[in-house]
Amino acid sequence: MSPVSDDYRKKGLVSARHRIAMAKLALETSDWIRVDPWETEQASWTETVKVLRHHYNESVRLLQSRKEIMKSIQPTERSTENSLSSQYSVLPELKLLCGADFLQTFQTPNLWKKEHLQEIVEQFGLVCISRAGSDPAQYINESELLTKCQHNIFLVKEWIQNEISSTQIRYALRRGLSVKYLIPDSVIAYIAYHNIYTEESERKNEGDLLQPLKLHNTVVSPQNDRCP
Repeated sequence: MSPVSDDYRKKGLVSARHRIAMAKLALETSDWIRVDPWETEQASWTETVKVLRHHYNESVRLLQSRKEIMKSIQPTERSTENSLSSQYSVLPELKLLCGADFLQTFQTPNLWKKEHLQEIVEQFGLVCISRAGSDPAQYINESELLTKCQHNIFLVKEWIQNEISSTQIRYALRRGLSVKYLIPDSVIAYIAYHNIYTEESERKNEGDLLQPLKLHNTVVSPQNDRCP
């Protein structure tokens, strides 16, 4: 998980330090998902393709370091090395995980750079999880690029639908309603202690354009999705 920078300027976006902390609390029991703060630590908002490049390069660097460790093993231990070396002979793959509605943002004028979209879809690929009210197949068919690269877009259908919405959870929190069983108790306690989601916090960045739209010098209404 790579939380977006504060400089993204999304309406109601709380401080990155809180989002990082809450994500870590939510993932305490996970042994395969982790939170990486790199994106939030950059001086300004970082385009999605650059975040993907960073994490891919980090994966390759880690792979190379493991190879070096294997090479330094004593000869008496080489039997273990031989059995493990095949694990590090293939380059890692990195794909962008997103909700089905995320594909629709590719059609938003001036929100994405065409060359960035092409690199994301062609060089990395997408894993797209179904969401109620979204038709990823339609979004793919409506885009020449997505249609061309649909072999690199993996659609995942949730057989047990989970309609929990972060927007609705924040709405409930602002009104003092219970969100128990919707998010971990540790996250609920953190939110209450820091008084994070309030009417005031919801107005943060109100009226601002998303940073990608600012950079492209457009006059488009602010979007709520996490894009570029």
